[in-house]
Amino acid sequence: MQTINIHAAKTHLSRLVEQAAAGEEIIIAKAGKPIARLMPLAVPKKEPRKLGLLQGRLPEGADLSALMQPTFTEEELDEIYNEPLFPPPERLSEAMRQRLAEQGEAEDQPQARGER
Repeated sequence: MQTINIHAAKTHLSRLVEQAAAGEEIIIAKAGKPIARLMPLAVPKKEPRKLGLLQGRLPEGADLSALMQPTFTEEELDEIYNEPLFPPPERLSEAMRQRLAEQGEAEDQPQARGER
């Protein structure tokens, strides 16, 4: 275990942190009195995942396929997936139509640094 004064600790903090990360404990003192301890963090150990957490909690031979059935009807899915992503132009506000038209004109213009 190393003891170092606070001024030296400020000067050499990077080196001291590396030493602490490597497992060394460093005591920081002020006027010769210990005031802090620099030490490595304890890394929590990761336990392996336990298999079979539901064992005994489900009835024997339970049919889990019912849980995986879709919750939407065929008609609802058609409505969701067949609707356009963007609203048709007639549903846009005048300001939005104008902005889209300006963007279209800007894309038709040649680029400032050379044409594509």
